[in-house]
Order: sequence, then C-alpha cells, then structure tokens
Amino acid sequence: MNHGVYDVTSHGHKADPFRLTGASRRVLLMALLSAVIAGLSAIGLLALSGWFLTAAAVAGATGTVAAFNYLVPSAFIRALAIARTVSRYGERLLSHRAALTGMAQLRGQLFGALASQDSRTAPDLSGGDASARLIGDIESLEDLVVRRPTRPANVVAALLAIGLTLFAGWPAALALALALAGLPLLLRRLAERLLRAPAVAAAAAQAALRIAWIDYAAARPEIIAYGLGDRVTAALIADAQRLDRARAALFRGEAAVASMQLGYAALVAGLVLALAEGGAAYVALALLAATASVEAMAAFARTAVRQASVEEGLARLAGLLALDGTPAADITAAPMMLALGAVRLAPGDRVAITGVSGSGKTRLLEAIAGLRPAVHAIAIGDVPIDSIDAGNLRAQTALSPQDATLIAGTIADNLRLARPRVTTTDMQAVLHIACLDARVAAMPAGLDTLLGEGGGTLSGGERKRLSLARALLANRPWLLLDEPTEGLDSATEADLVQRLGGWLDATGTGLLVVSHRRKPLALATRSLAIGDCETAASLPDQSMPAMARNR
Repeated sequence: MNHGVYDVTSHGHKADPFRLTGASRRVLLMALLSAVIAGLSAIGLLALSGWFLTAAAVAGATGTVAAFNYLVPSAFIRALAIARTVSRYGERLLSHRAALTGMAQLRGQLFGALASQDSRTAPDLSGGDASARLIGDIESLEDLVVRRPTRPANVVAALLAIGLTLFAGWPAALALALALAGLPLLLRRLAERLLRAPAVAAAAAQAALRIAWIDYAAARPEIIAYGLGDRVTAALIADAQRLDRARAALFRGEAAVASMQLGYAALVAGLVLALAEGGAAYVALALLAATASVEAMAAFARTAVRQASVEEGLARLAGLLALDGTPAADITAAPMMLALGAVRLAPGDRVAITGVSGSGKTRLLEAIAGLRPAVHAIAIGDVPIDSIDAGNLRAQTALSPQDATLIAGTIADNLRLARPRVTTTDMQAVLHIACLDARVAAMPAGLDTLLGEGGGTLSGGERKRLSLARALLANRPWLLLDEPTEGLDSATEADLVQRLGGWLDATGTGLLVVSHRRKPLALATRSLAIGDCETAASLPDQSMPAMARNR
C-alpha cells in the first residue's frame, strides 16, 4: 500500500516500514549530506585542535616557536568550526522537515483509509483510540526519519577517526575500530534490557490517557449535568499518574544508557592512550579523535533508546497500516431498485418505515446506508446488501441520521463532506431547502463560520438541518431520513417539509423516512411496517391517515 510520502514496505514492527519518496526523499538526502559534513567536521575539529594545542605547547617548551606555523592550522580550525555549526543546523532542519511533512501526510492518508472503510467490517475504534493512533503513535515514528541521516554519517565520521588514530600507530587504531564496532550491539542489548518494558508501559498509558480524555470530553454535557466532574477528574489523574510512573522508569533507563556510553568513552580513550605511539601531538590527535568518535556514535545510542517506543507505536499502528479503502470522491450511479423483504421499491418511490420505538427502524436505515451489518432482508438491484461493496452502496444512498454528526470545521467544510468540489451556489441552495439559509447568512462569516466539535454553537435542530442539507448535496438516488424534523418548531417543520417535497418532485429522488412526527410522513406515498422487511408478504399502498394509524 502506498501512502504517498511514505511507501509502506513491511508491516512487521521489528523493521522500519517506511521509505520516503518524492520531495521528502530529496530533502532527507540533503540532510544526510549535511550530517556527513557535520560528523567529519566535528571529528576533524577536535582532532586538529588537540594536535595544534599540543604541538604549540611542545614548540614553546623546546624554543622552536618561530618555526611553528600556526596560521594554517588556525584557519582550518575556524573553517571546520563554521562547517560543523552550519551543517549540523542544516541536518536538524532538513531531517525534521522531512519527518514532520511525512508525518502530517501519513496522518491524512491513514485517516482517509480509515474513513473510507466499509463500516460493516471496519476496525471498531472509538474516537479516542483513533486519535491516539493517528496522533501519539505516529509521533513516535519521528525518530525513524530524524535519525536516519545521522547513522550513516556517524559511521563515516568513525572511519575518519580511525584513520586519524593511525598517526599514533596501528594498535591504537585497531583498538578503536573494535571498540566502535561493538558499541551499537552493546547499546541495543542494553536498551532491550532496560527500556523495552518501560517503553511499552509508557505507550499504553499515554494511549489510555488520550482515549479517556477524548471520550470524556465528548460526554461533557452529561458529566456536568449529573455532577460527575470529580469522579472523571480522579480517573484522569489516575491515568496521568500511571503515565508519569512509566515515563519516569523510561527516563531512568535512558539515563543508565547515557551513563554507560560516557563510561565507554572514557574506557576507549584510556585504551587508545595506552596503545598510542609517536610524538605527543599525534597522541593528543588520536586521543581526541577517539573520544569524538564515541560521541559521534551517539546516534546509535539515541536510536537504541527510542527503538522500543518506535516499535510499540508501529505495533499499535499495524492495523491502520494494513487498511486499504476507497478514496472519497464525487459518486454518481444509476438509480437501482431497492427490496425490503418481499417489497420491491422502484427508483423514486417514497416510503415511510413504521414501527414502535425500538423495533429497528433506525438500524434498517443504517444498514441500507452501509453503516452496519443488515439484520433485515435487504437487496439493491436484486443483489443482497451484504454482497455489495461499500463504494457501490454509498453511491446509492445518502443518510441524514437521527444523531447528526458534524466535524470541527466550517459550515462549508461540513457540506463538502458530501461533495468535495461543490460550489457556493449549490451549498446555498440546499441550505434553503433545509430552512437554514437565513441563519447562515446572518452569521458574520457565513459559510466560513467555524463550528466547534459536534456542531459548536448550533442548536440541535440546526445541526439536524445542516446534516439534511449535506445529504441533499450528495445527490444520491435514495435519500434516507431518520427523524428529520426532530427539535423543530411547528412552523419551521411545515416549511421544511414543503421545500423538501418540492426538491423530491424536481429531482425524482427516492425516499425512506422514519419519524414519530406526523408532518414528515406526508413526504411519503406509502408505508412499510418494519416487520415486513423480514417477511415474504408484500405491502399494498396505504393512505397517509391509515399509515399514521399504523404507527
């Protein structure tokens, strides 16, 4: 599966599953070049400084200062210092640019894949769980990109250090080479031992806290109404404390790894000093080059420290990485016959679904819309609904549900969910049908008015009408309405029913409507009892008064 900026090549959480492509790959190559220059400059600067200072001291002690050329080494030291600073800044800037750009695009692409899943078989994720994966878990992958340029660059820098150590003899250079070769393996084993369990615990605790926070935030009206604030606060504090304990253990492990690296650097320096041969200046050069090379290998230490957290994030993302959905797009399809039980509905038919509360009317509409598996006998174009893929099912139906769901964006953003390239004129037209045009026009920003999560300042009836306008804008063969006038006053309800009836007449759109109020039922020309959607008995046309009595 290709995610644009990331090419997913493996779903195993033990391996790096991303290979940057396109512009992000070119940015990372520039970061690699900067990292190589920074590593070489750092090794060269420290080694040359050690040689220069020692050689100058020897020249002063032996009275040969006049013969010592300090201008050329000084110029090289200054140049290396500038190169190290500039290239290190460039490496950090470019690698983080590639990482953050890639992470942003990956979030959008994974969200798109998740949103386009067949709701009947999609992963059962709460809003909090999905947010934890798309935000927290993807953030843990930053090191996969940020550390990528530094690892090969530090290997090049280590090779330079080994070469410089040869000035103090091959025994010292060989000892340094062996010490540097064993360092990554030692760091990985130490990180596995000290950091694996804390990293897993911290990732799980952070995800749990994020899930709880988002889920409690969604239920804040009920929490306030029933005085549950103290209980919810206590639960969140307990989750936060678990996260703090896990992170504290992780930080202790990281400190232990850092201390080991510091001790390892001292050991290597002592070993090189013991084996070094030649003059004092070359011994100083080798000693400082060796010390700098261990520091250069810090990228492997940081990778080892972060690897456990990265792998845990990959494990949690594995389900999303495997998703492959149909991209959202303008969907057009020829109207098809709809069969409910033994009753066949031709395109353009208008039917009221009747039954007592709790009998399954809402479930029937949601099943026709593809939001959940069907428990009734439903077919579209003589094909059982369970055999129809999600894309073809979406092409036939547009649902305005009983509980209107709105995104935290503008009014226009919410309408564009139905048709991405919709025009302002089309949006205003459906808002008029939904009796919401005057309300939107009175807002200072109009269609660009920002709505908070769940509809923000819109009333329940206004959210309902915005959901209806969105369903009209989809322009699908079958319109599914679940309690379309709930929360409206009588005058607005009558106006909406009249406008909606005119739209149905003009477009020839089929209608399935569920309502416990009488006026919306006037939109239908026949009724169908919910129980008949499971039987072979056909249902004759009924008049509106009779239909109302059957409710």
